Amino acid sequence: MRPARTSAGELIEGADERAAGPGTGFAAGPGAGQGDDQPDGSLAALAAQHGLRPSAQRPGLGTYLRELARRWNFIMGFATARTVAMYTEAKLGQLWQILAPLLNAGVYFLIFGLIINVSRGVPNYLAFLVAGVFVFSFTQRTFISTSKVITDSLPLIRALQFPRASLPLAYVMIELQQMMMSMIVLVAIVLATGEPLTAYWLLAIPAIILQTMFNAGLALFAARVGARVSDFAQLLPFLMRTWLYLSGVLYSIQTLVAQHSQDYGWATTLLQVNPAAIYITLVRNSLLNTQRTAAFGYQKYNAARCTAWQGIAKGTTPRPSQADYPGTAAGQAAYHHAVTVYQGKLTWSGYCHPTFISAHLWELGVGWAVVTLLLGFWFFWRKEVFYGRG
Repeated sequence: MRPARTSAGELIEGADERAAGPGTGFAAGPGAGQGDDQPDGSLAALAAQHGLRPSAQRPGLGTYLRELARRWNFIMGFATARTVAMYTEAKLGQLWQILAPLLNAGVYFLIFGLIINVSRGVPNYLAFLVAGVFVFSFTQRTFISTSKVITDSLPLIRALQFPRASLPLAYVMIELQQMMMSMIVLVAIVLATGEPLTAYWLLAIPAIILQTMFNAGLALFAARVGARVSDFAQLLPFLMRTWLYLSGVLYSIQTLVAQHSQDYGWATTLLQVNPAAIYITLVRNSLLNTQRTAAFGYQKYNAARCTAWQGIAKGTTPRPSQADYPGTAAGQAAYHHAVTVYQGKLTWSGYCHPTFISAHLWELGVGWAVVTLLLGFWFFWRKEVFYGRG
């Protein structure tokens, strides 16, 4: 006779009883039902005896790093392919890598440079603004794009076994490649606005490397949070817009220090220690001679010149107006001379005392990069086995 069928529920129940009972073995194979012969009467001991390990087990940190290093070619290949494919359907193609940040800078210059006029006390505001927009956009795009990288890559994660950190790091490389394209435009604008080409430009390289390390730590943090909290990606644009306004992208933080450090020292200190502001300042000081020489403490302290610049920063010394000079040749010559003197005073902030933060920008940049990368990597690695299970 054919044996009576057993329901699925009975099979599962029986399997649970065998797995849960002390001294029991696996459901099939030699030694099944002979739990008393196992070394310590547990399934874990039997698995260890035969060299078995859980299929979904987080690797050790050293092993994980080695596996990640082995996937570096994949990371770069994936980043390059995504960069090329990003604008394939647009008629201008890869030119949008340059046009997008340039158009953003143009809009900001129109609103904040001409209409609202927050450029008071800032020499060469156009180059100042474009540098800030390009550098901040690197961090902004990285944070937003990596917040969805795990959920967008579920088919790949579930099909292949690889270190999941490869995905957010690949997106960091995508944004770095776009940043390099933006730097070409930035260099052209800097030169066109009269800034000289100096050896200080080389300092932009380590500044961008530090920012890339910082972005990688942020990307790993955003990838884990975005994988667990579906609304995180929706909230990020608002957070990034707030961060932009706090990072000195559109205005000079030095001007706010001159205006408010006496009454709101804690606020101006937070603005200066902001990591985005630090990397923006490092790049500006590298490429813009006007910003480097205008940095607090660049020149030997001179009270009269520092006070004269503070008058401009606070608005008590207005820019010369052509209406105040007669239309004669002599009057126009006097007007142009007054403008030249005014422009020269914009860099006199360099004669003011440095703040602690302005004197330690590179140390702070290194600290933010290393700490953020290490913590972000640890934070992401801790949940390695959970990615793709949702």
